[in-house]
Parts: sequence; C-alpha cells; structure tokens
Amino acid sequence: MTAREDLQDAGLQLRWKKFHVLDDGFVCLVDVMGNDSSVVQAARVSYGEGTRRVSDDRTLIRYLMRHRHTTPFEMAEIKLLVRVPMDCWRQWIRHRTANINEYSTRYSIAIDSAQQTPSDQWRAQATGNRQGSAELLSPETGEKLSPAERELQEEARRVYQERLAAGVAREQARKDLPLSTYTEAYWKIDLHNLLHFLSLRMNDHAQQEIRDYARTIGEHIVMPLFPLVWEAFQDYRLGATFLSRLELSVVERLMKRARQTGNTPPFNEEIFLACQDETWKDLKRCRERNECRSKLQRIGVLAAPV
Repeated sequence: MTAREDLQDAGLQLRWKKFHVLDDGFVCLVDVMGNDSSVVQAARVSYGEGTRRVSDDRTLIRYLMRHRHTTPFEMAEIKLLVRVPMDCWRQWIRHRTANINEYSTRYSIAIDSAQQTPSDQWRAQATGNRQGSAELLSPETGEKLSPAERELQEEARRVYQERLAAGVAREQARKDLPLSTYTEAYWKIDLHNLLHFLSLRMNDHAQQEIRDYARTIGEHIVMPLFPLVWEAFQDYRLGATFLSRLELSVVERLMKRARQTGNTPPFNEEIFLACQDETWKDLKRCRERNECRSKLQRIGVLAAPV
C-alpha cells in the first residue's frame, strides 16, 4: 500500500468516529479534502504529480512551515462535528476563519446535557493573569461546589422544560439555560487556519477545556491525516520559541557582557535587568519583559527561578 493509500485509508477509518472530550463532549471527522500531497502539489504548481519522492515532500513541507508560506496549507480542508459546552464554544467561534452550522435551539429542544466539574477539578483564579486559572482548589472546597453546580443545572433544566410545556416559544424558553449546556456544530476549516487555531488553543495559556478539544483534534485527527504537516507543525510552531527584535537585542547585550566580564550563562536576574530593553526599565509590571525572561530561561540563557 502506498503512502497516499495509507492516508486515504486513515481518513475512511476516522470518519464519524467520536473522540470523547470532557464528560459528554466529542469531536469527530465528517469529511476531509486533501492530504500531505495536496500541500506539496499546491506549492509545486508547475510540476506534475508524482515527480518528487516522499523525502522531498517532507523537506518542502518543513520549509513552508518554517518560513510561514501559508497558501499551500489552505488547499486542504477538514470538516468536523463537535459537541461542546456553550461557554467553550464562545471562545471557539472567535476564530472567524471557518464555516459553521450550529444546532439551533430556536428550531429544536436544547440538548439535555451540561458539562459538570468533578470535585477535584475546580481551579483558582490566577493572580497575574485576569483571564486565566491557577492551582486547583482543595477537594474539600470542590465537594461543596460540584453538588451546588448540579443542583443549579437541574433547576435550570426544570424551568426550561416547564416553559416548553406551558407553550412558551423555544427561542424564549431557552434564555436562562446555563452556559455549561452542550451545543453541537459542523465546523469546516482549511488546514492553515486549523493549525493556527491549534497553536493558540493547545497553548498552556488557553483555557483547559478548549485545550482538551484542541489536543484531541490535533493528535487524533490532524496527525493521522497529515503526518508530515503535523511533524513540521510540532517542530516549528507548537514546540518552538520565537524571539522578537527587542528580545534578540537583550540576548546580544547579555553575550556582549559575557565577553567583557567572563560571565557565562545562565545569567542571574540582576544581569538580565541590566540588559533589558530601555522601554521596559521604568515599568513595574511589564508583560513583554516577563515573556522575554521566560523564553531565555527555557533555553538556558537565564537561570531558572529557585
């Protein structure tokens, strides 16, 4: 069986296979157009199909990914069916580069399912990031929160059903359903924009729930359908660190200081602050400085915090 036939077989096996996410969510592949060869074909539009070896295809895909040549990746598409809590879905559809058709609670009764939080999975609010989470709350706290959550969801559903039974229009009866209620949607997107979605939503800074969906899509659907693209995506996007002009200048000053003083990496915080960008120096709080510090600690230029 050829590599292309292997990918076609993978696509057939994946269609309509549900990969479960959270307590009652899922993602499944509905359809796929293209594979690794589609990306290569678009990049080599002047060449006939089959004129390059697989190893050449891999080299070209990695070059395209590395140098951010995006158009060839737009030539492949994936269509998914997803079941996702409404609050998570709100984040999802901020990515306005897909075609979407969502389950309508004006036409149909809302899905009788709401995402519930296990008692050991309640997260504290992050102090340094207004939109993020921090450590897990204690199980004792969770054992109070989870039953209250279930009670609230059950009451909201009861009121909703009561309104429907009284003849209230579905479009009005739904208005007090919680954001934890599951919705379903078809989501069709080209490969370039899908990878952009995954690079943001698989990131550690993304909310845990949407990270779970993104990781499932990436590892269980994109990877087997586009193995060469996925490999390049992991190497040059997902696992990569990018340095801005200001950050490169910090590194240059650190290296210059090392040559002058004989100090070698990893440098301490005092040296880092002495070499930081001028525009950061008067700021008590500076996200860009913090990001630079984290990147340089990751690659061993700065000492990790004790």
